[in-house]
Amino acid sequence: MLTCKEQVARASDYLDGQLNFRQRLIQRHHLLFCPKCRRFIRQMRLLQATLRKLPEPPVAGGEELAARLAAERNRNR
Repeated sequence: MLTCKEQVARASDYLDGQLNFRQRLIQRHHLLFCPKCRRFIRQMRLLQATLRKLPEPPVAGGEELAARLAAERNRNR
């Protein structure tokens, strides 16, 4: 049986669907009997959902681009 430490190490792969059938089965078997790991997986799913709702980070150099666009706009006035 999978240990909690091993389950945590594979949690991201499990949630991302990157485990093969046998690995998923072992993971699910562990989760069936381990309430702490089930809670951990629920928290990870909540974290993933929350992160998906966040806006995209600004593009590197975005401030420089904004300054150039503002300068160009001022030149055209």
